[in-house]
Amino acid sequence: MMQVARKGPWAALSDLFWRRPGVLLIVLLGPPLIWLVVIYIGSLVALLVQSFFSIDEFSGLITHEFTLKTYGELLRPSNFDIILRTTLMAASVTIASAFIAFPIAYYAARYATGRMKAFFYLGVMLPLWSSYLVKVYAWKLILAKEGILNWAIDGIGASAVLNGLLALPVIGGNSLSVSYVGTFLVFLYVWLPYMILPLQAALERVPRNLLEASDDLGAQSRQTLRYVILPLALPGLIAGSIFTFSLTLGDYIIPQIVGSSRLFIGQAVYAHQGTAGNIPLAAAFAVVPIVIMGLYLWAAKRKGAFDAL
Repeated sequence: MMQVARKGPWAALSDLFWRRPGVLLIVLLGPPLIWLVVIYIGSLVALLVQSFFSIDEFSGLITHEFTLKTYGELLRPSNFDIILRTTLMAASVTIASAFIAFPIAYYAARYATGRMKAFFYLGVMLPLWSSYLVKVYAWKLILAKEGILNWAIDGIGASAVLNGLLALPVIGGNSLSVSYVGTFLVFLYVWLPYMILPLQAALERVPRNLLEASDDLGAQSRQTLRYVILPLALPGLIAGSIFTFSLTLGDYIIPQIVGSSRLFIGQAVYAHQGTAGNIPLAAAFAVVPIVIMGLYLWAAKRKGAFDAL
C-alpha cells in the first residue's frame, strides 16, 4: 500500500499561490512597491513638506510652520535668474540634441547594416562607458584657452570668429571653459546619446511601405519627412527630450566645473542645503524641476505626443 508523502511548508505555500493568484501578485509586487512608496515617493513628500517651512532671519533656525514665504523667495531676481538660466540651457541643449541626433539616428535606422550598425552602436555607447567626471574634466581641458580646440581654431584661421563669440555678453567669457557656450557644448556631448538611442529605436519602427507609398503618391522628400516620418518618430523624440531636458535641469557638476560662476538650479540646491544651511529654500529649488517637467509632460500629452506610444 503506497504512502502519500506529507506536504512540506513550501508545497503548501505553492498550493496557496496556485489557488489564490492574487496573493502571488501581492508577494511579487509588494517589496518593490513598498520600496517605491517609502524611499522614492516618501523622500519627495518629505522634500515638499520641507519647502513649506522657512528660515528665521534672526536665529537662522528652521521655523516648522507651513508658509509660502520660501516659494516667494524664488521670485527674487537673483533666484528667478537661476531658474530662468537653467531652463533656457536645458531647452537649448534639448533642441540642439534633437537636430544633431535625428540625421544620425535616421541613417542608422534606414541605411546602416551589419558592421556599420554595430559601429554605430559602439560609437554612441562608448562615451557612456567612461566616467562622467573624467569626461567633464577632459572637456574642461579641451575648451581651455590653451586647449586643443583653440589650437585647431587658430590652425584654420577662425580665431576671430571665436573671439567674437566669446565677446558676446552673457554667453561669452575669457575662454570657452568659463563661458555658457562651453557649458552648452559639454551638456550637449554628455546627454546626446540619450537622444540618439530612443530616436533611432522609433525610426526603426517606421514601416518602409509607408515611405514607399508616400513616394508613389508623388510626395517630395520634405513632405514625407514632415507628414510621415516625424509623426511616427515623435514618441522617440519625446522620450529623448525627456532625458536630455530633465538631466540638464538637475545637473550641478557640469556648471560647477565648466562655465561661469553664475549658479544653476542643481548648484543652488547644493549650496543652500550645504554651506548656507537653508534647507527650505533648497527644497523649494528642488521642487522647481519637478514642476517644470510636470508641465512639459502635460503640454506634450495635450498635443497628442503620447498617442503613438
